[in-house]
Amino acid sequence: MKKITKDMTIAETLEVCPESVEVFLSHGLHCIGCHGGAFESIEQGAKGHGMKDAQIKKMVDDINKLASKKKSKDCDCGHDCECE
Repeated sequence: MKKITKDMTIAETLEVCPESVEVFLSHGLHCIGCHGGAFESIEQGAKGHGMKDAQIKKMVDDINKLASKKKSKDCDCGHDCECE
């Protein structure tokens, strides 16, 4: 699994780890479907919503923790996921 960083776009993060939507929402970042998510980094989107550096770091850490819990298994979709 690719490590998520604050410099990745929100869209890229969702592509790498679709479950990250849960973390974004739990941290109050609700711009998952916003057009800005396609080109804004996690940090840019979060700061645009008033989040501080420590909050952004915690959110990214939480996404990486969630991603590391996923079991990797071969599938046809091309992602590191649990497709059956």
